[in-house]
Amino acid sequence: MEEVKNGEKLTLVTRKPCFGLPTACPTCLPVYIYLRFAQLPFDVEYNLIYPDSDQIPYVEFGSHVVYNNEKGGVIQSLKDEQTVDLDSDVSGIPEWVSTKAMVESWLAEAVMYELWVGSDGSSAQKIYYSDLPWPIGKCLYFKQIHMVKQLLGITKGNAERREEEIYRRAATAYNALSTRLGEQSFFFENRPTSLDAIFLGHALFTLHALPETSVLRSKLLDHANLVRYAENLKAEFVDADSSSSSVSPSRSDPSSSVPKRGPSNWKSNPKSKPKREKTEEEKKFKRRAKYFLVTQLVAVLVFISLLGRSNDAEVEFEDGDDGLDYE
Repeated sequence: MEEVKNGEKLTLVTRKPCFGLPTACPTCLPVYIYLRFAQLPFDVEYNLIYPDSDQIPYVEFGSHVVYNNEKGGVIQSLKDEQTVDLDSDVSGIPEWVSTKAMVESWLAEAVMYELWVGSDGSSAQKIYYSDLPWPIGKCLYFKQIHMVKQLLGITKGNAERREEEIYRRAATAYNALSTRLGEQSFFFENRPTSLDAIFLGHALFTLHALPETSVLRSKLLDHANLVRYAENLKAEFVDADSSSSSVSPSRSDPSSSVPKRGPSNWKSNPKSKPKREKTEEEKKFKRRAKYFLVTQLVAVLVFISLLGRSNDAEVEFEDGDDGLDYE
């Protein structure tokens, strides 16, 4: 953290804001909140063309970049490298560790299910694909649904059982969190930690980005103290960024983000930043940008082709069963 305080300003590259949130991506929002909790100035830049990249969000400062898909995620990397660590006094408390693990597993799984499987998909479309050409965005959306079902272990035979299990775990997590929080402002030590950042990101996404018909949203609304906790911290740390002078992330023009990208509808006056030499990882990421649409389209076509073959094979197998004697 000392290096950052001595002049290296952080830049968070994330997905775009919507639903009244600074970023509507459930993976990006906790990182944004974590940096706000740390009370460090940082800039925000939006990436609009990599809807399926697991490197986003990422944070850069100086010549260094930490990506979401490395070392346990951005928050863990910032802690490990002693750039921003809010957990030094609580990381040895067993209850804190188990509570954080519950939020990162059961509640993350529930949001993933609701966003991609248990809803009409309108939220996912708006967050990830609204800036892409409609056919590509739609195909990538269906591809992501297929991948999420595989990740969650959902099949036609166990879909109802898995849904019940996911919501049961989410309800258990909310009950435990509500009991732990009580009327406190934060979960442990009366100050923000990464647990608060992760759960607050989850709660704000669930309350504001998921539709009113959401089962997960209704379960969260059953706990008045969790809802009050989320809205109070939103007012203090998220909504206040527009009027804060010491901690005020600037919403830069997405065309200035790393990797570089073409024109977009997001316009503002970015703060000038001194040029620096890109790292090899950033150069590699930038080179892939011009191939993105083509490679995604090819991937979608291959996916559709294989899915069609799979369906044909199932039909042939079922037709073949008619001639089998099981006696």
